[in-house]
Parts: sequence; structure tokens; C-alpha cells
Amino acid sequence: MAAVCGRGFWASGRRVERQFGRGMRSWMMAMVIRRRHYAASSLIEGPEAVNWYPGHMASATRNIRGQIKSVDFILEIRDARIPLSSANQELQEVLNMKKRLIVLNKMDLANPNMMLKWKEYFESVGQNHIFVNAHQSKTVKKMLELVRTQLQSSIAKEPTVLVMILGIPNVGKSCLINSMSNITRANFSVQEYPKRAKVGPLPGVTRHVAGFKIGERPSTYVLDTPGVLVPNIENIETGMKLALTGAVKDTVIGEERLARYLLSVLNARSAHLHWKSGFAKSNATTTDTLSGVRDLLASACLKFDGSLENKQDMESLVDVQMNLLRRFFHVPVELGEAGLERVSQHLLEFYRKGRLGQFTLDIVPGKETNILNVKL
Repeated sequence: MAAVCGRGFWASGRRVERQFGRGMRSWMMAMVIRRRHYAASSLIEGPEAVNWYPGHMASATRNIRGQIKSVDFILEIRDARIPLSSANQELQEVLNMKKRLIVLNKMDLANPNMMLKWKEYFESVGQNHIFVNAHQSKTVKKMLELVRTQLQSSIAKEPTVLVMILGIPNVGKSCLINSMSNITRANFSVQEYPKRAKVGPLPGVTRHVAGFKIGERPSTYVLDTPGVLVPNIENIETGMKLALTGAVKDTVIGEERLARYLLSVLNARSAHLHWKSGFAKSNATTTDTLSGVRDLLASACLKFDGSLENKQDMESLVDVQMNLLRRFFHVPVELGEAGLERVSQHLLEFYRKGRLGQFTLDIVPGKETNILNVKL
């Protein structure tokens, strides 16, 4: 299938829909996109496992396990772009024994259509959850209301209620805690305003756990914990997703390797077809640099005459895009690998700020067609 990066693929999909119905079109498109996804994934080369487990994470994990026994409720913070990959699998067994709310933060960077599908998934498995943007007080207030509802039984019988916040690094725990603190300010007088302080001593809780008070009658405390990962991330693609979203340091994966994976994902999902219409709707917020990067990547994709289902063709397209980006960012070719690392840093920054579109990297289990639902 030639030129599947361009509009021909989507046009052929519409012809199939007219002849066989929308269901057949969706199936056909899902199969092609899945093959593209495999081609993109096959570009990942390097160690079979991602290892980034600083010493403080081991002790923090032990402390969390010990403290969980004494808390009444857990707020598990995850990244809305990777609802499963951002779960600490090592702690899931003990978390399942407690009342818990999964808080999917950074919803502003995730695909709205995919959030609906993830909502359906969590509801189907009976897991309480909520999507939030820690910078948006409206969503944080909804989360707090849900927490209070879930804590009704504890509030009725306990003089002190403990809520623990945990999650992997860089899912926005600190920002969420600051938002919660600002919102709960209205519950206290100036003299009683809960400063971020040490909570202790409290029964069954280790002294000097960082936290703050969010309610009275009963006294309700939120306990903060350091971000912790599992010792070994065996699935390399999970490791790539964690690095793309900032949970794992870029240097662990390699910035160029990470940027090439990102480009392959953008190509596999035909991101360029959505960017042009997106400009018309957001000219006020579109900078020349952003427009230039998008136009450059789109141009390379539209001129591409290979198949994105083929590893070698995908790799060739990514090579072309990396060289075009190098020229765009005025990085001298003489810098060699160091220059490509600089280009990679620029590209990764664009992605992480949401300037290349809203992406949900994790696919809902059993829902291969979800990879198609990308809003850019």
C-alpha cells in the first residue's frame, strides 16, 4: 500500500464504508493502524528493560507499604495520557485492599475521545476514577467532592481521617496538592489555615510525613509521598511512554531514541492530516515556530511514497524528518550526534507542552480501534 501516510488511505476508507458499511471501514482502518503501530514499535532498539530506580525510591516504597495500612483512603495519581502505564504495578495488590480513587491528571494533554473510552473501561471493571487538570480548580473541586462522598462511612465513625496521595514521578502530585490546599483554604480561618507541614504524631502513622489538613469534624489530613516506579520496567514500550510523559529521565532512554519513537507514533497516527485544520481554529495561539515544525513534519509525510506498515520505510521517513528538524532549528550538521540530541530536546519539549496535539498513548485493553481516535 503506497503513500499510506497521505489522504489516499482515508479516502479508500470512505469508499469501503459506502460499499460495506461503517463497521467494515473501522475494522480495515484499525488493522492498518495496528500494523503501523507495530512498525513504529519495532524501531525501538536498545535494552530490553528500562531501569531507573534511585535509592530513595526503594526506601520510599517500603515506607508507603507500611503507611498504607493506617490510611482510610488513597488517591492514586496517574497520567491521563497513559492510564495503565502510569500505574505502579508493584503496589497494585496492596492498593486493591483499600478504598481508592484513581485520579487521571493532565487531562488537558490527553485525547478527549480516548478519555471517554477509558472512562467506559474503568466503569466496566468497577474502578472509581476521575479525570482532572491540576491547574483547573473546577476539576479539582469535583475530585474533592468525590473523595468526601467515598469517605462518608469513615467520617461518621473516625475522629481522624487519613488520605494518602501516591503515584509515579511527574504525574503532577505536587501541583494537585497545591490546588487542593488553595481550595480548602475557605474551610479555615486565617489563624487555622493549613500550611504545608509535618503531620504527626498520628496513630499508626510514621512521624514527619509531609501533609496538610483539608477538613474538620473529623480532622482530615492528606499525606504526600514521593513518586516511585517499579525497579525494572520489563516492557520497553511502557518505558518509552513513561519517558515521553516525563516519569523517567530522558537520559535513561536516550533523547534521540525517544524523539524517533515519538515521530514514528505521530506518523503511524497520521497526525499531519489534523494539523492544518487545527491551525484555522487556533491562530491566536499558534506561533511561527510551532507552525513551522508542524508544516515541516506534515510536508515530509505527504511526500513519503513508502508504507508505514514497513519498518524500514518508517525508519527512512523518521530519518528525513530528523534532518529537516535539524535544519529548521539551525543545528549545524558538524555537531553530529550532539546536534541530533539538541533537535530531539526541542521536539520532546513541543510534545510535552501539548503543542503537537492531544495524545493518549495507552490503548484501552481489547479496543484496537482506539488508536484511531486522535484529536490534534
